[in-house]
Amino acid sequence: MSGFAEIIVDLSSEQVDRLFTYRIPDGLTLVPGQRVEVPFRTKSLEGFVIAIRETTELDEKIIRPVLRVLEDYPAILPEMIELARWMQKKYHCNLVDGLRQMIPAQMRGGRVREKTVEIARLLAEGDAFEQALAANARAPKRQEVLRTLAEGPKPVPFLNMIAPGAAKKLASMGLVEIVPDGVRRTPYADLSGSTAPDPELMPEQADAVERVNAALDAGGGRFLLHGVTGSGKTEVYIRAIRHAMASGRGAIILVPEISLTPQMVDWFRRRFGADAAVLHSRLSAGERFDEWQRIRSGEARVVIGARSAVFAPIENPGIIIVDEEHESSYVSDKRPRYDARDVARWRCDYHGAVLLLGSATPSIATYMKAMPGVRPVNRLELIEMNERVKGRALPEVEIVDMRDELVKGNRSIFSAALVGALQECLAEGHQAILFINRRGYSTFVSCRACGYVEKCSQCDVSMTFHQSDGMLHCHYCGDMRLPPKVCPQCGSRFIKYFGTGTQKVEEEVSKLFPQAAVLRMDIDTTGGKDAHERILSAFRRGEAQVLVGTQMIAKGLDFPNVTLVGVVAADLSLHVPDYRSVERTFQLITQVAGRAGRAEYPGKVILQTYDPEHYGIVLAAKQDYRAFYFKEETMRRRGLYPPFTVLARLLVSSRSEETARSVAKALEAQLNQMLDSRADWRRDVIQMRALEAPLKTLRGEARWQVFIKMYARSSADEVISQMELLERQPFEGARVELEVNPSAML
Repeated sequence: MSGFAEIIVDLSSEQVDRLFTYRIPDGLTLVPGQRVEVPFRTKSLEGFVIAIRETTELDEKIIRPVLRVLEDYPAILPEMIELARWMQKKYHCNLVDGLRQMIPAQMRGGRVREKTVEIARLLAEGDAFEQALAANARAPKRQEVLRTLAEGPKPVPFLNMIAPGAAKKLASMGLVEIVPDGVRRTPYADLSGSTAPDPELMPEQADAVERVNAALDAGGGRFLLHGVTGSGKTEVYIRAIRHAMASGRGAIILVPEISLTPQMVDWFRRRFGADAAVLHSRLSAGERFDEWQRIRSGEARVVIGARSAVFAPIENPGIIIVDEEHESSYVSDKRPRYDARDVARWRCDYHGAVLLLGSATPSIATYMKAMPGVRPVNRLELIEMNERVKGRALPEVEIVDMRDELVKGNRSIFSAALVGALQECLAEGHQAILFINRRGYSTFVSCRACGYVEKCSQCDVSMTFHQSDGMLHCHYCGDMRLPPKVCPQCGSRFIKYFGTGTQKVEEEVSKLFPQAAVLRMDIDTTGGKDAHERILSAFRRGEAQVLVGTQMIAKGLDFPNVTLVGVVAADLSLHVPDYRSVERTFQLITQVAGRAGRAEYPGKVILQTYDPEHYGIVLAAKQDYRAFYFKEETMRRRGLYPPFTVLARLLVSSRSEETARSVAKALEAQLNQMLDSRADWRRDVIQMRALEAPLKTLRGEARWQVFIKMYARSSADEVISQMELLERQPFEGARVELEVNPSAML
């Protein structure tokens, strides 16, 4: 093939964020989406073929040739090239930053390859086989290997277990042929995946399936599936995916937590067998590559995974499902800062597929799109499931005022009601979940004499005491140190550990109920590969009676024997300085409460709080989402918070506090100048100024921000585009990052 290839080199730099023309050597065939190696300046780089041209306006004498093809197939589908272009505009990133999301990271640089194993195949047949047996009469183990191979080809490692080196020896005698053969690395291989029958659908489930399937047949649609915890949303997902597959299309289902993946994989493998593949960051490089290969080749048409699985190379997706759509983990915290829900919507629009967002506690912004009066371009069709499967009741919720416990002299982290409920639950042979939205042992270490709080030297945050290693930990930069024995500020020995973390809860349960086995699930216990699966599987098998954990146990998990949920400190996240703090508290409480009573045993929830009258607590206890939505929507409208407004900031970080401040002030002046150039821009600005970030230092860097709040109109998009240009300016000694409606304004 002759001609020219338009290639983007795999180098994330604004200076090379454009297409370069290369000559296609004779005898080489290229198609868009293939990865190639090309000469670039004084070295060779990998690149992505974006387009093929028969002619060029450039001087052909200066055009350099493509060096080689990295794979004999296009790694990037044509659709995904268009998606990367959309991401380039939407998220203000380089084109190659978008393309990199489409392949396993280890493919770049050849850091992962197909795994092979040596396979032995018998060459001697008939009389030759009998002669081979006779020739090895004095080597009975080799004879055993020959007889084993007579049944069919076998891996050499397997044969070596019979007789080490026998296969190689037989190959040297010309009796056996040894060839390499590809083998898949399969994550969650120990999950049975045994088939499961279809359960009978409840009327609300059947209606949901009918509506989604009708949209699939009609060429697409967008839905919000709002179902109470335990209403059977997963079964709706499965039936809709099956309908998509029946028409020759594929499906992607996103889950917010890696901890949910093993359970979801098990469910889907039972229904879809080898058609189900899994993608997430905790897989080994080889597992991720092999699963990606299965999807790319069409071997697997159903993909389950976390945020990045939205880029799975399904050629013709019929439905993309975003489970627990309200979760902030769907937004990437690294460039490109994509929102997987937006990417899913783009892919669905491109293919005429169905986008299905599911949650028991949808985000305010999402639920608003299902309300009357929304523009068609943003509208979601609401599907509601208000009943649990098989008519099971929602758990009984008891709010406990911890102020009363103090008056009664109870200084424990557990109320009398929770202790009694735990006692009853364990006596009946059932299991309990204790939830606290904080890991560690104590929240902070303080001096009772002068009020000094031990803080991280690199970050403007208090350090957390961990009982397991007796150290203070910073949960932002990872710094560790021994706790002080005397106050560094006043010399007092009155050092006290305040607050409650998962370790302390675990310890208290073990003291109160020494006969009960306790498992803890937080970021400290789930660092290793497959750690989530091991902990959850052990709990599901009944190896422990109590599971203590952070928000990773609050949603999606289904344990039939759990009848009690204790929310140890319901208001820990209620008064965080963030406009979404009440919404997040409501979501967490509602979700974790939903883990109780999901089978034939009724469930109970003990909700401990120091603010029992707060509407977020009261409505979460009632599991009344609609009442909460209308209350919170009113609060947001009055306070001028998203989705009625847009919040954005240029976050400046520097080793020098003075540099961070001066850069922020310079950006503020530039932004003011731009706003003054357009009256409509300035009119829509509610607030704009440079100031120190709430978290003044992080990982040893000073932080300032240029903050802006605007009405959610078209002018806001235009201003943010201009802020992107400001972000891209070079600043010596400082780093600038643009954040739009960030998940945390710290």
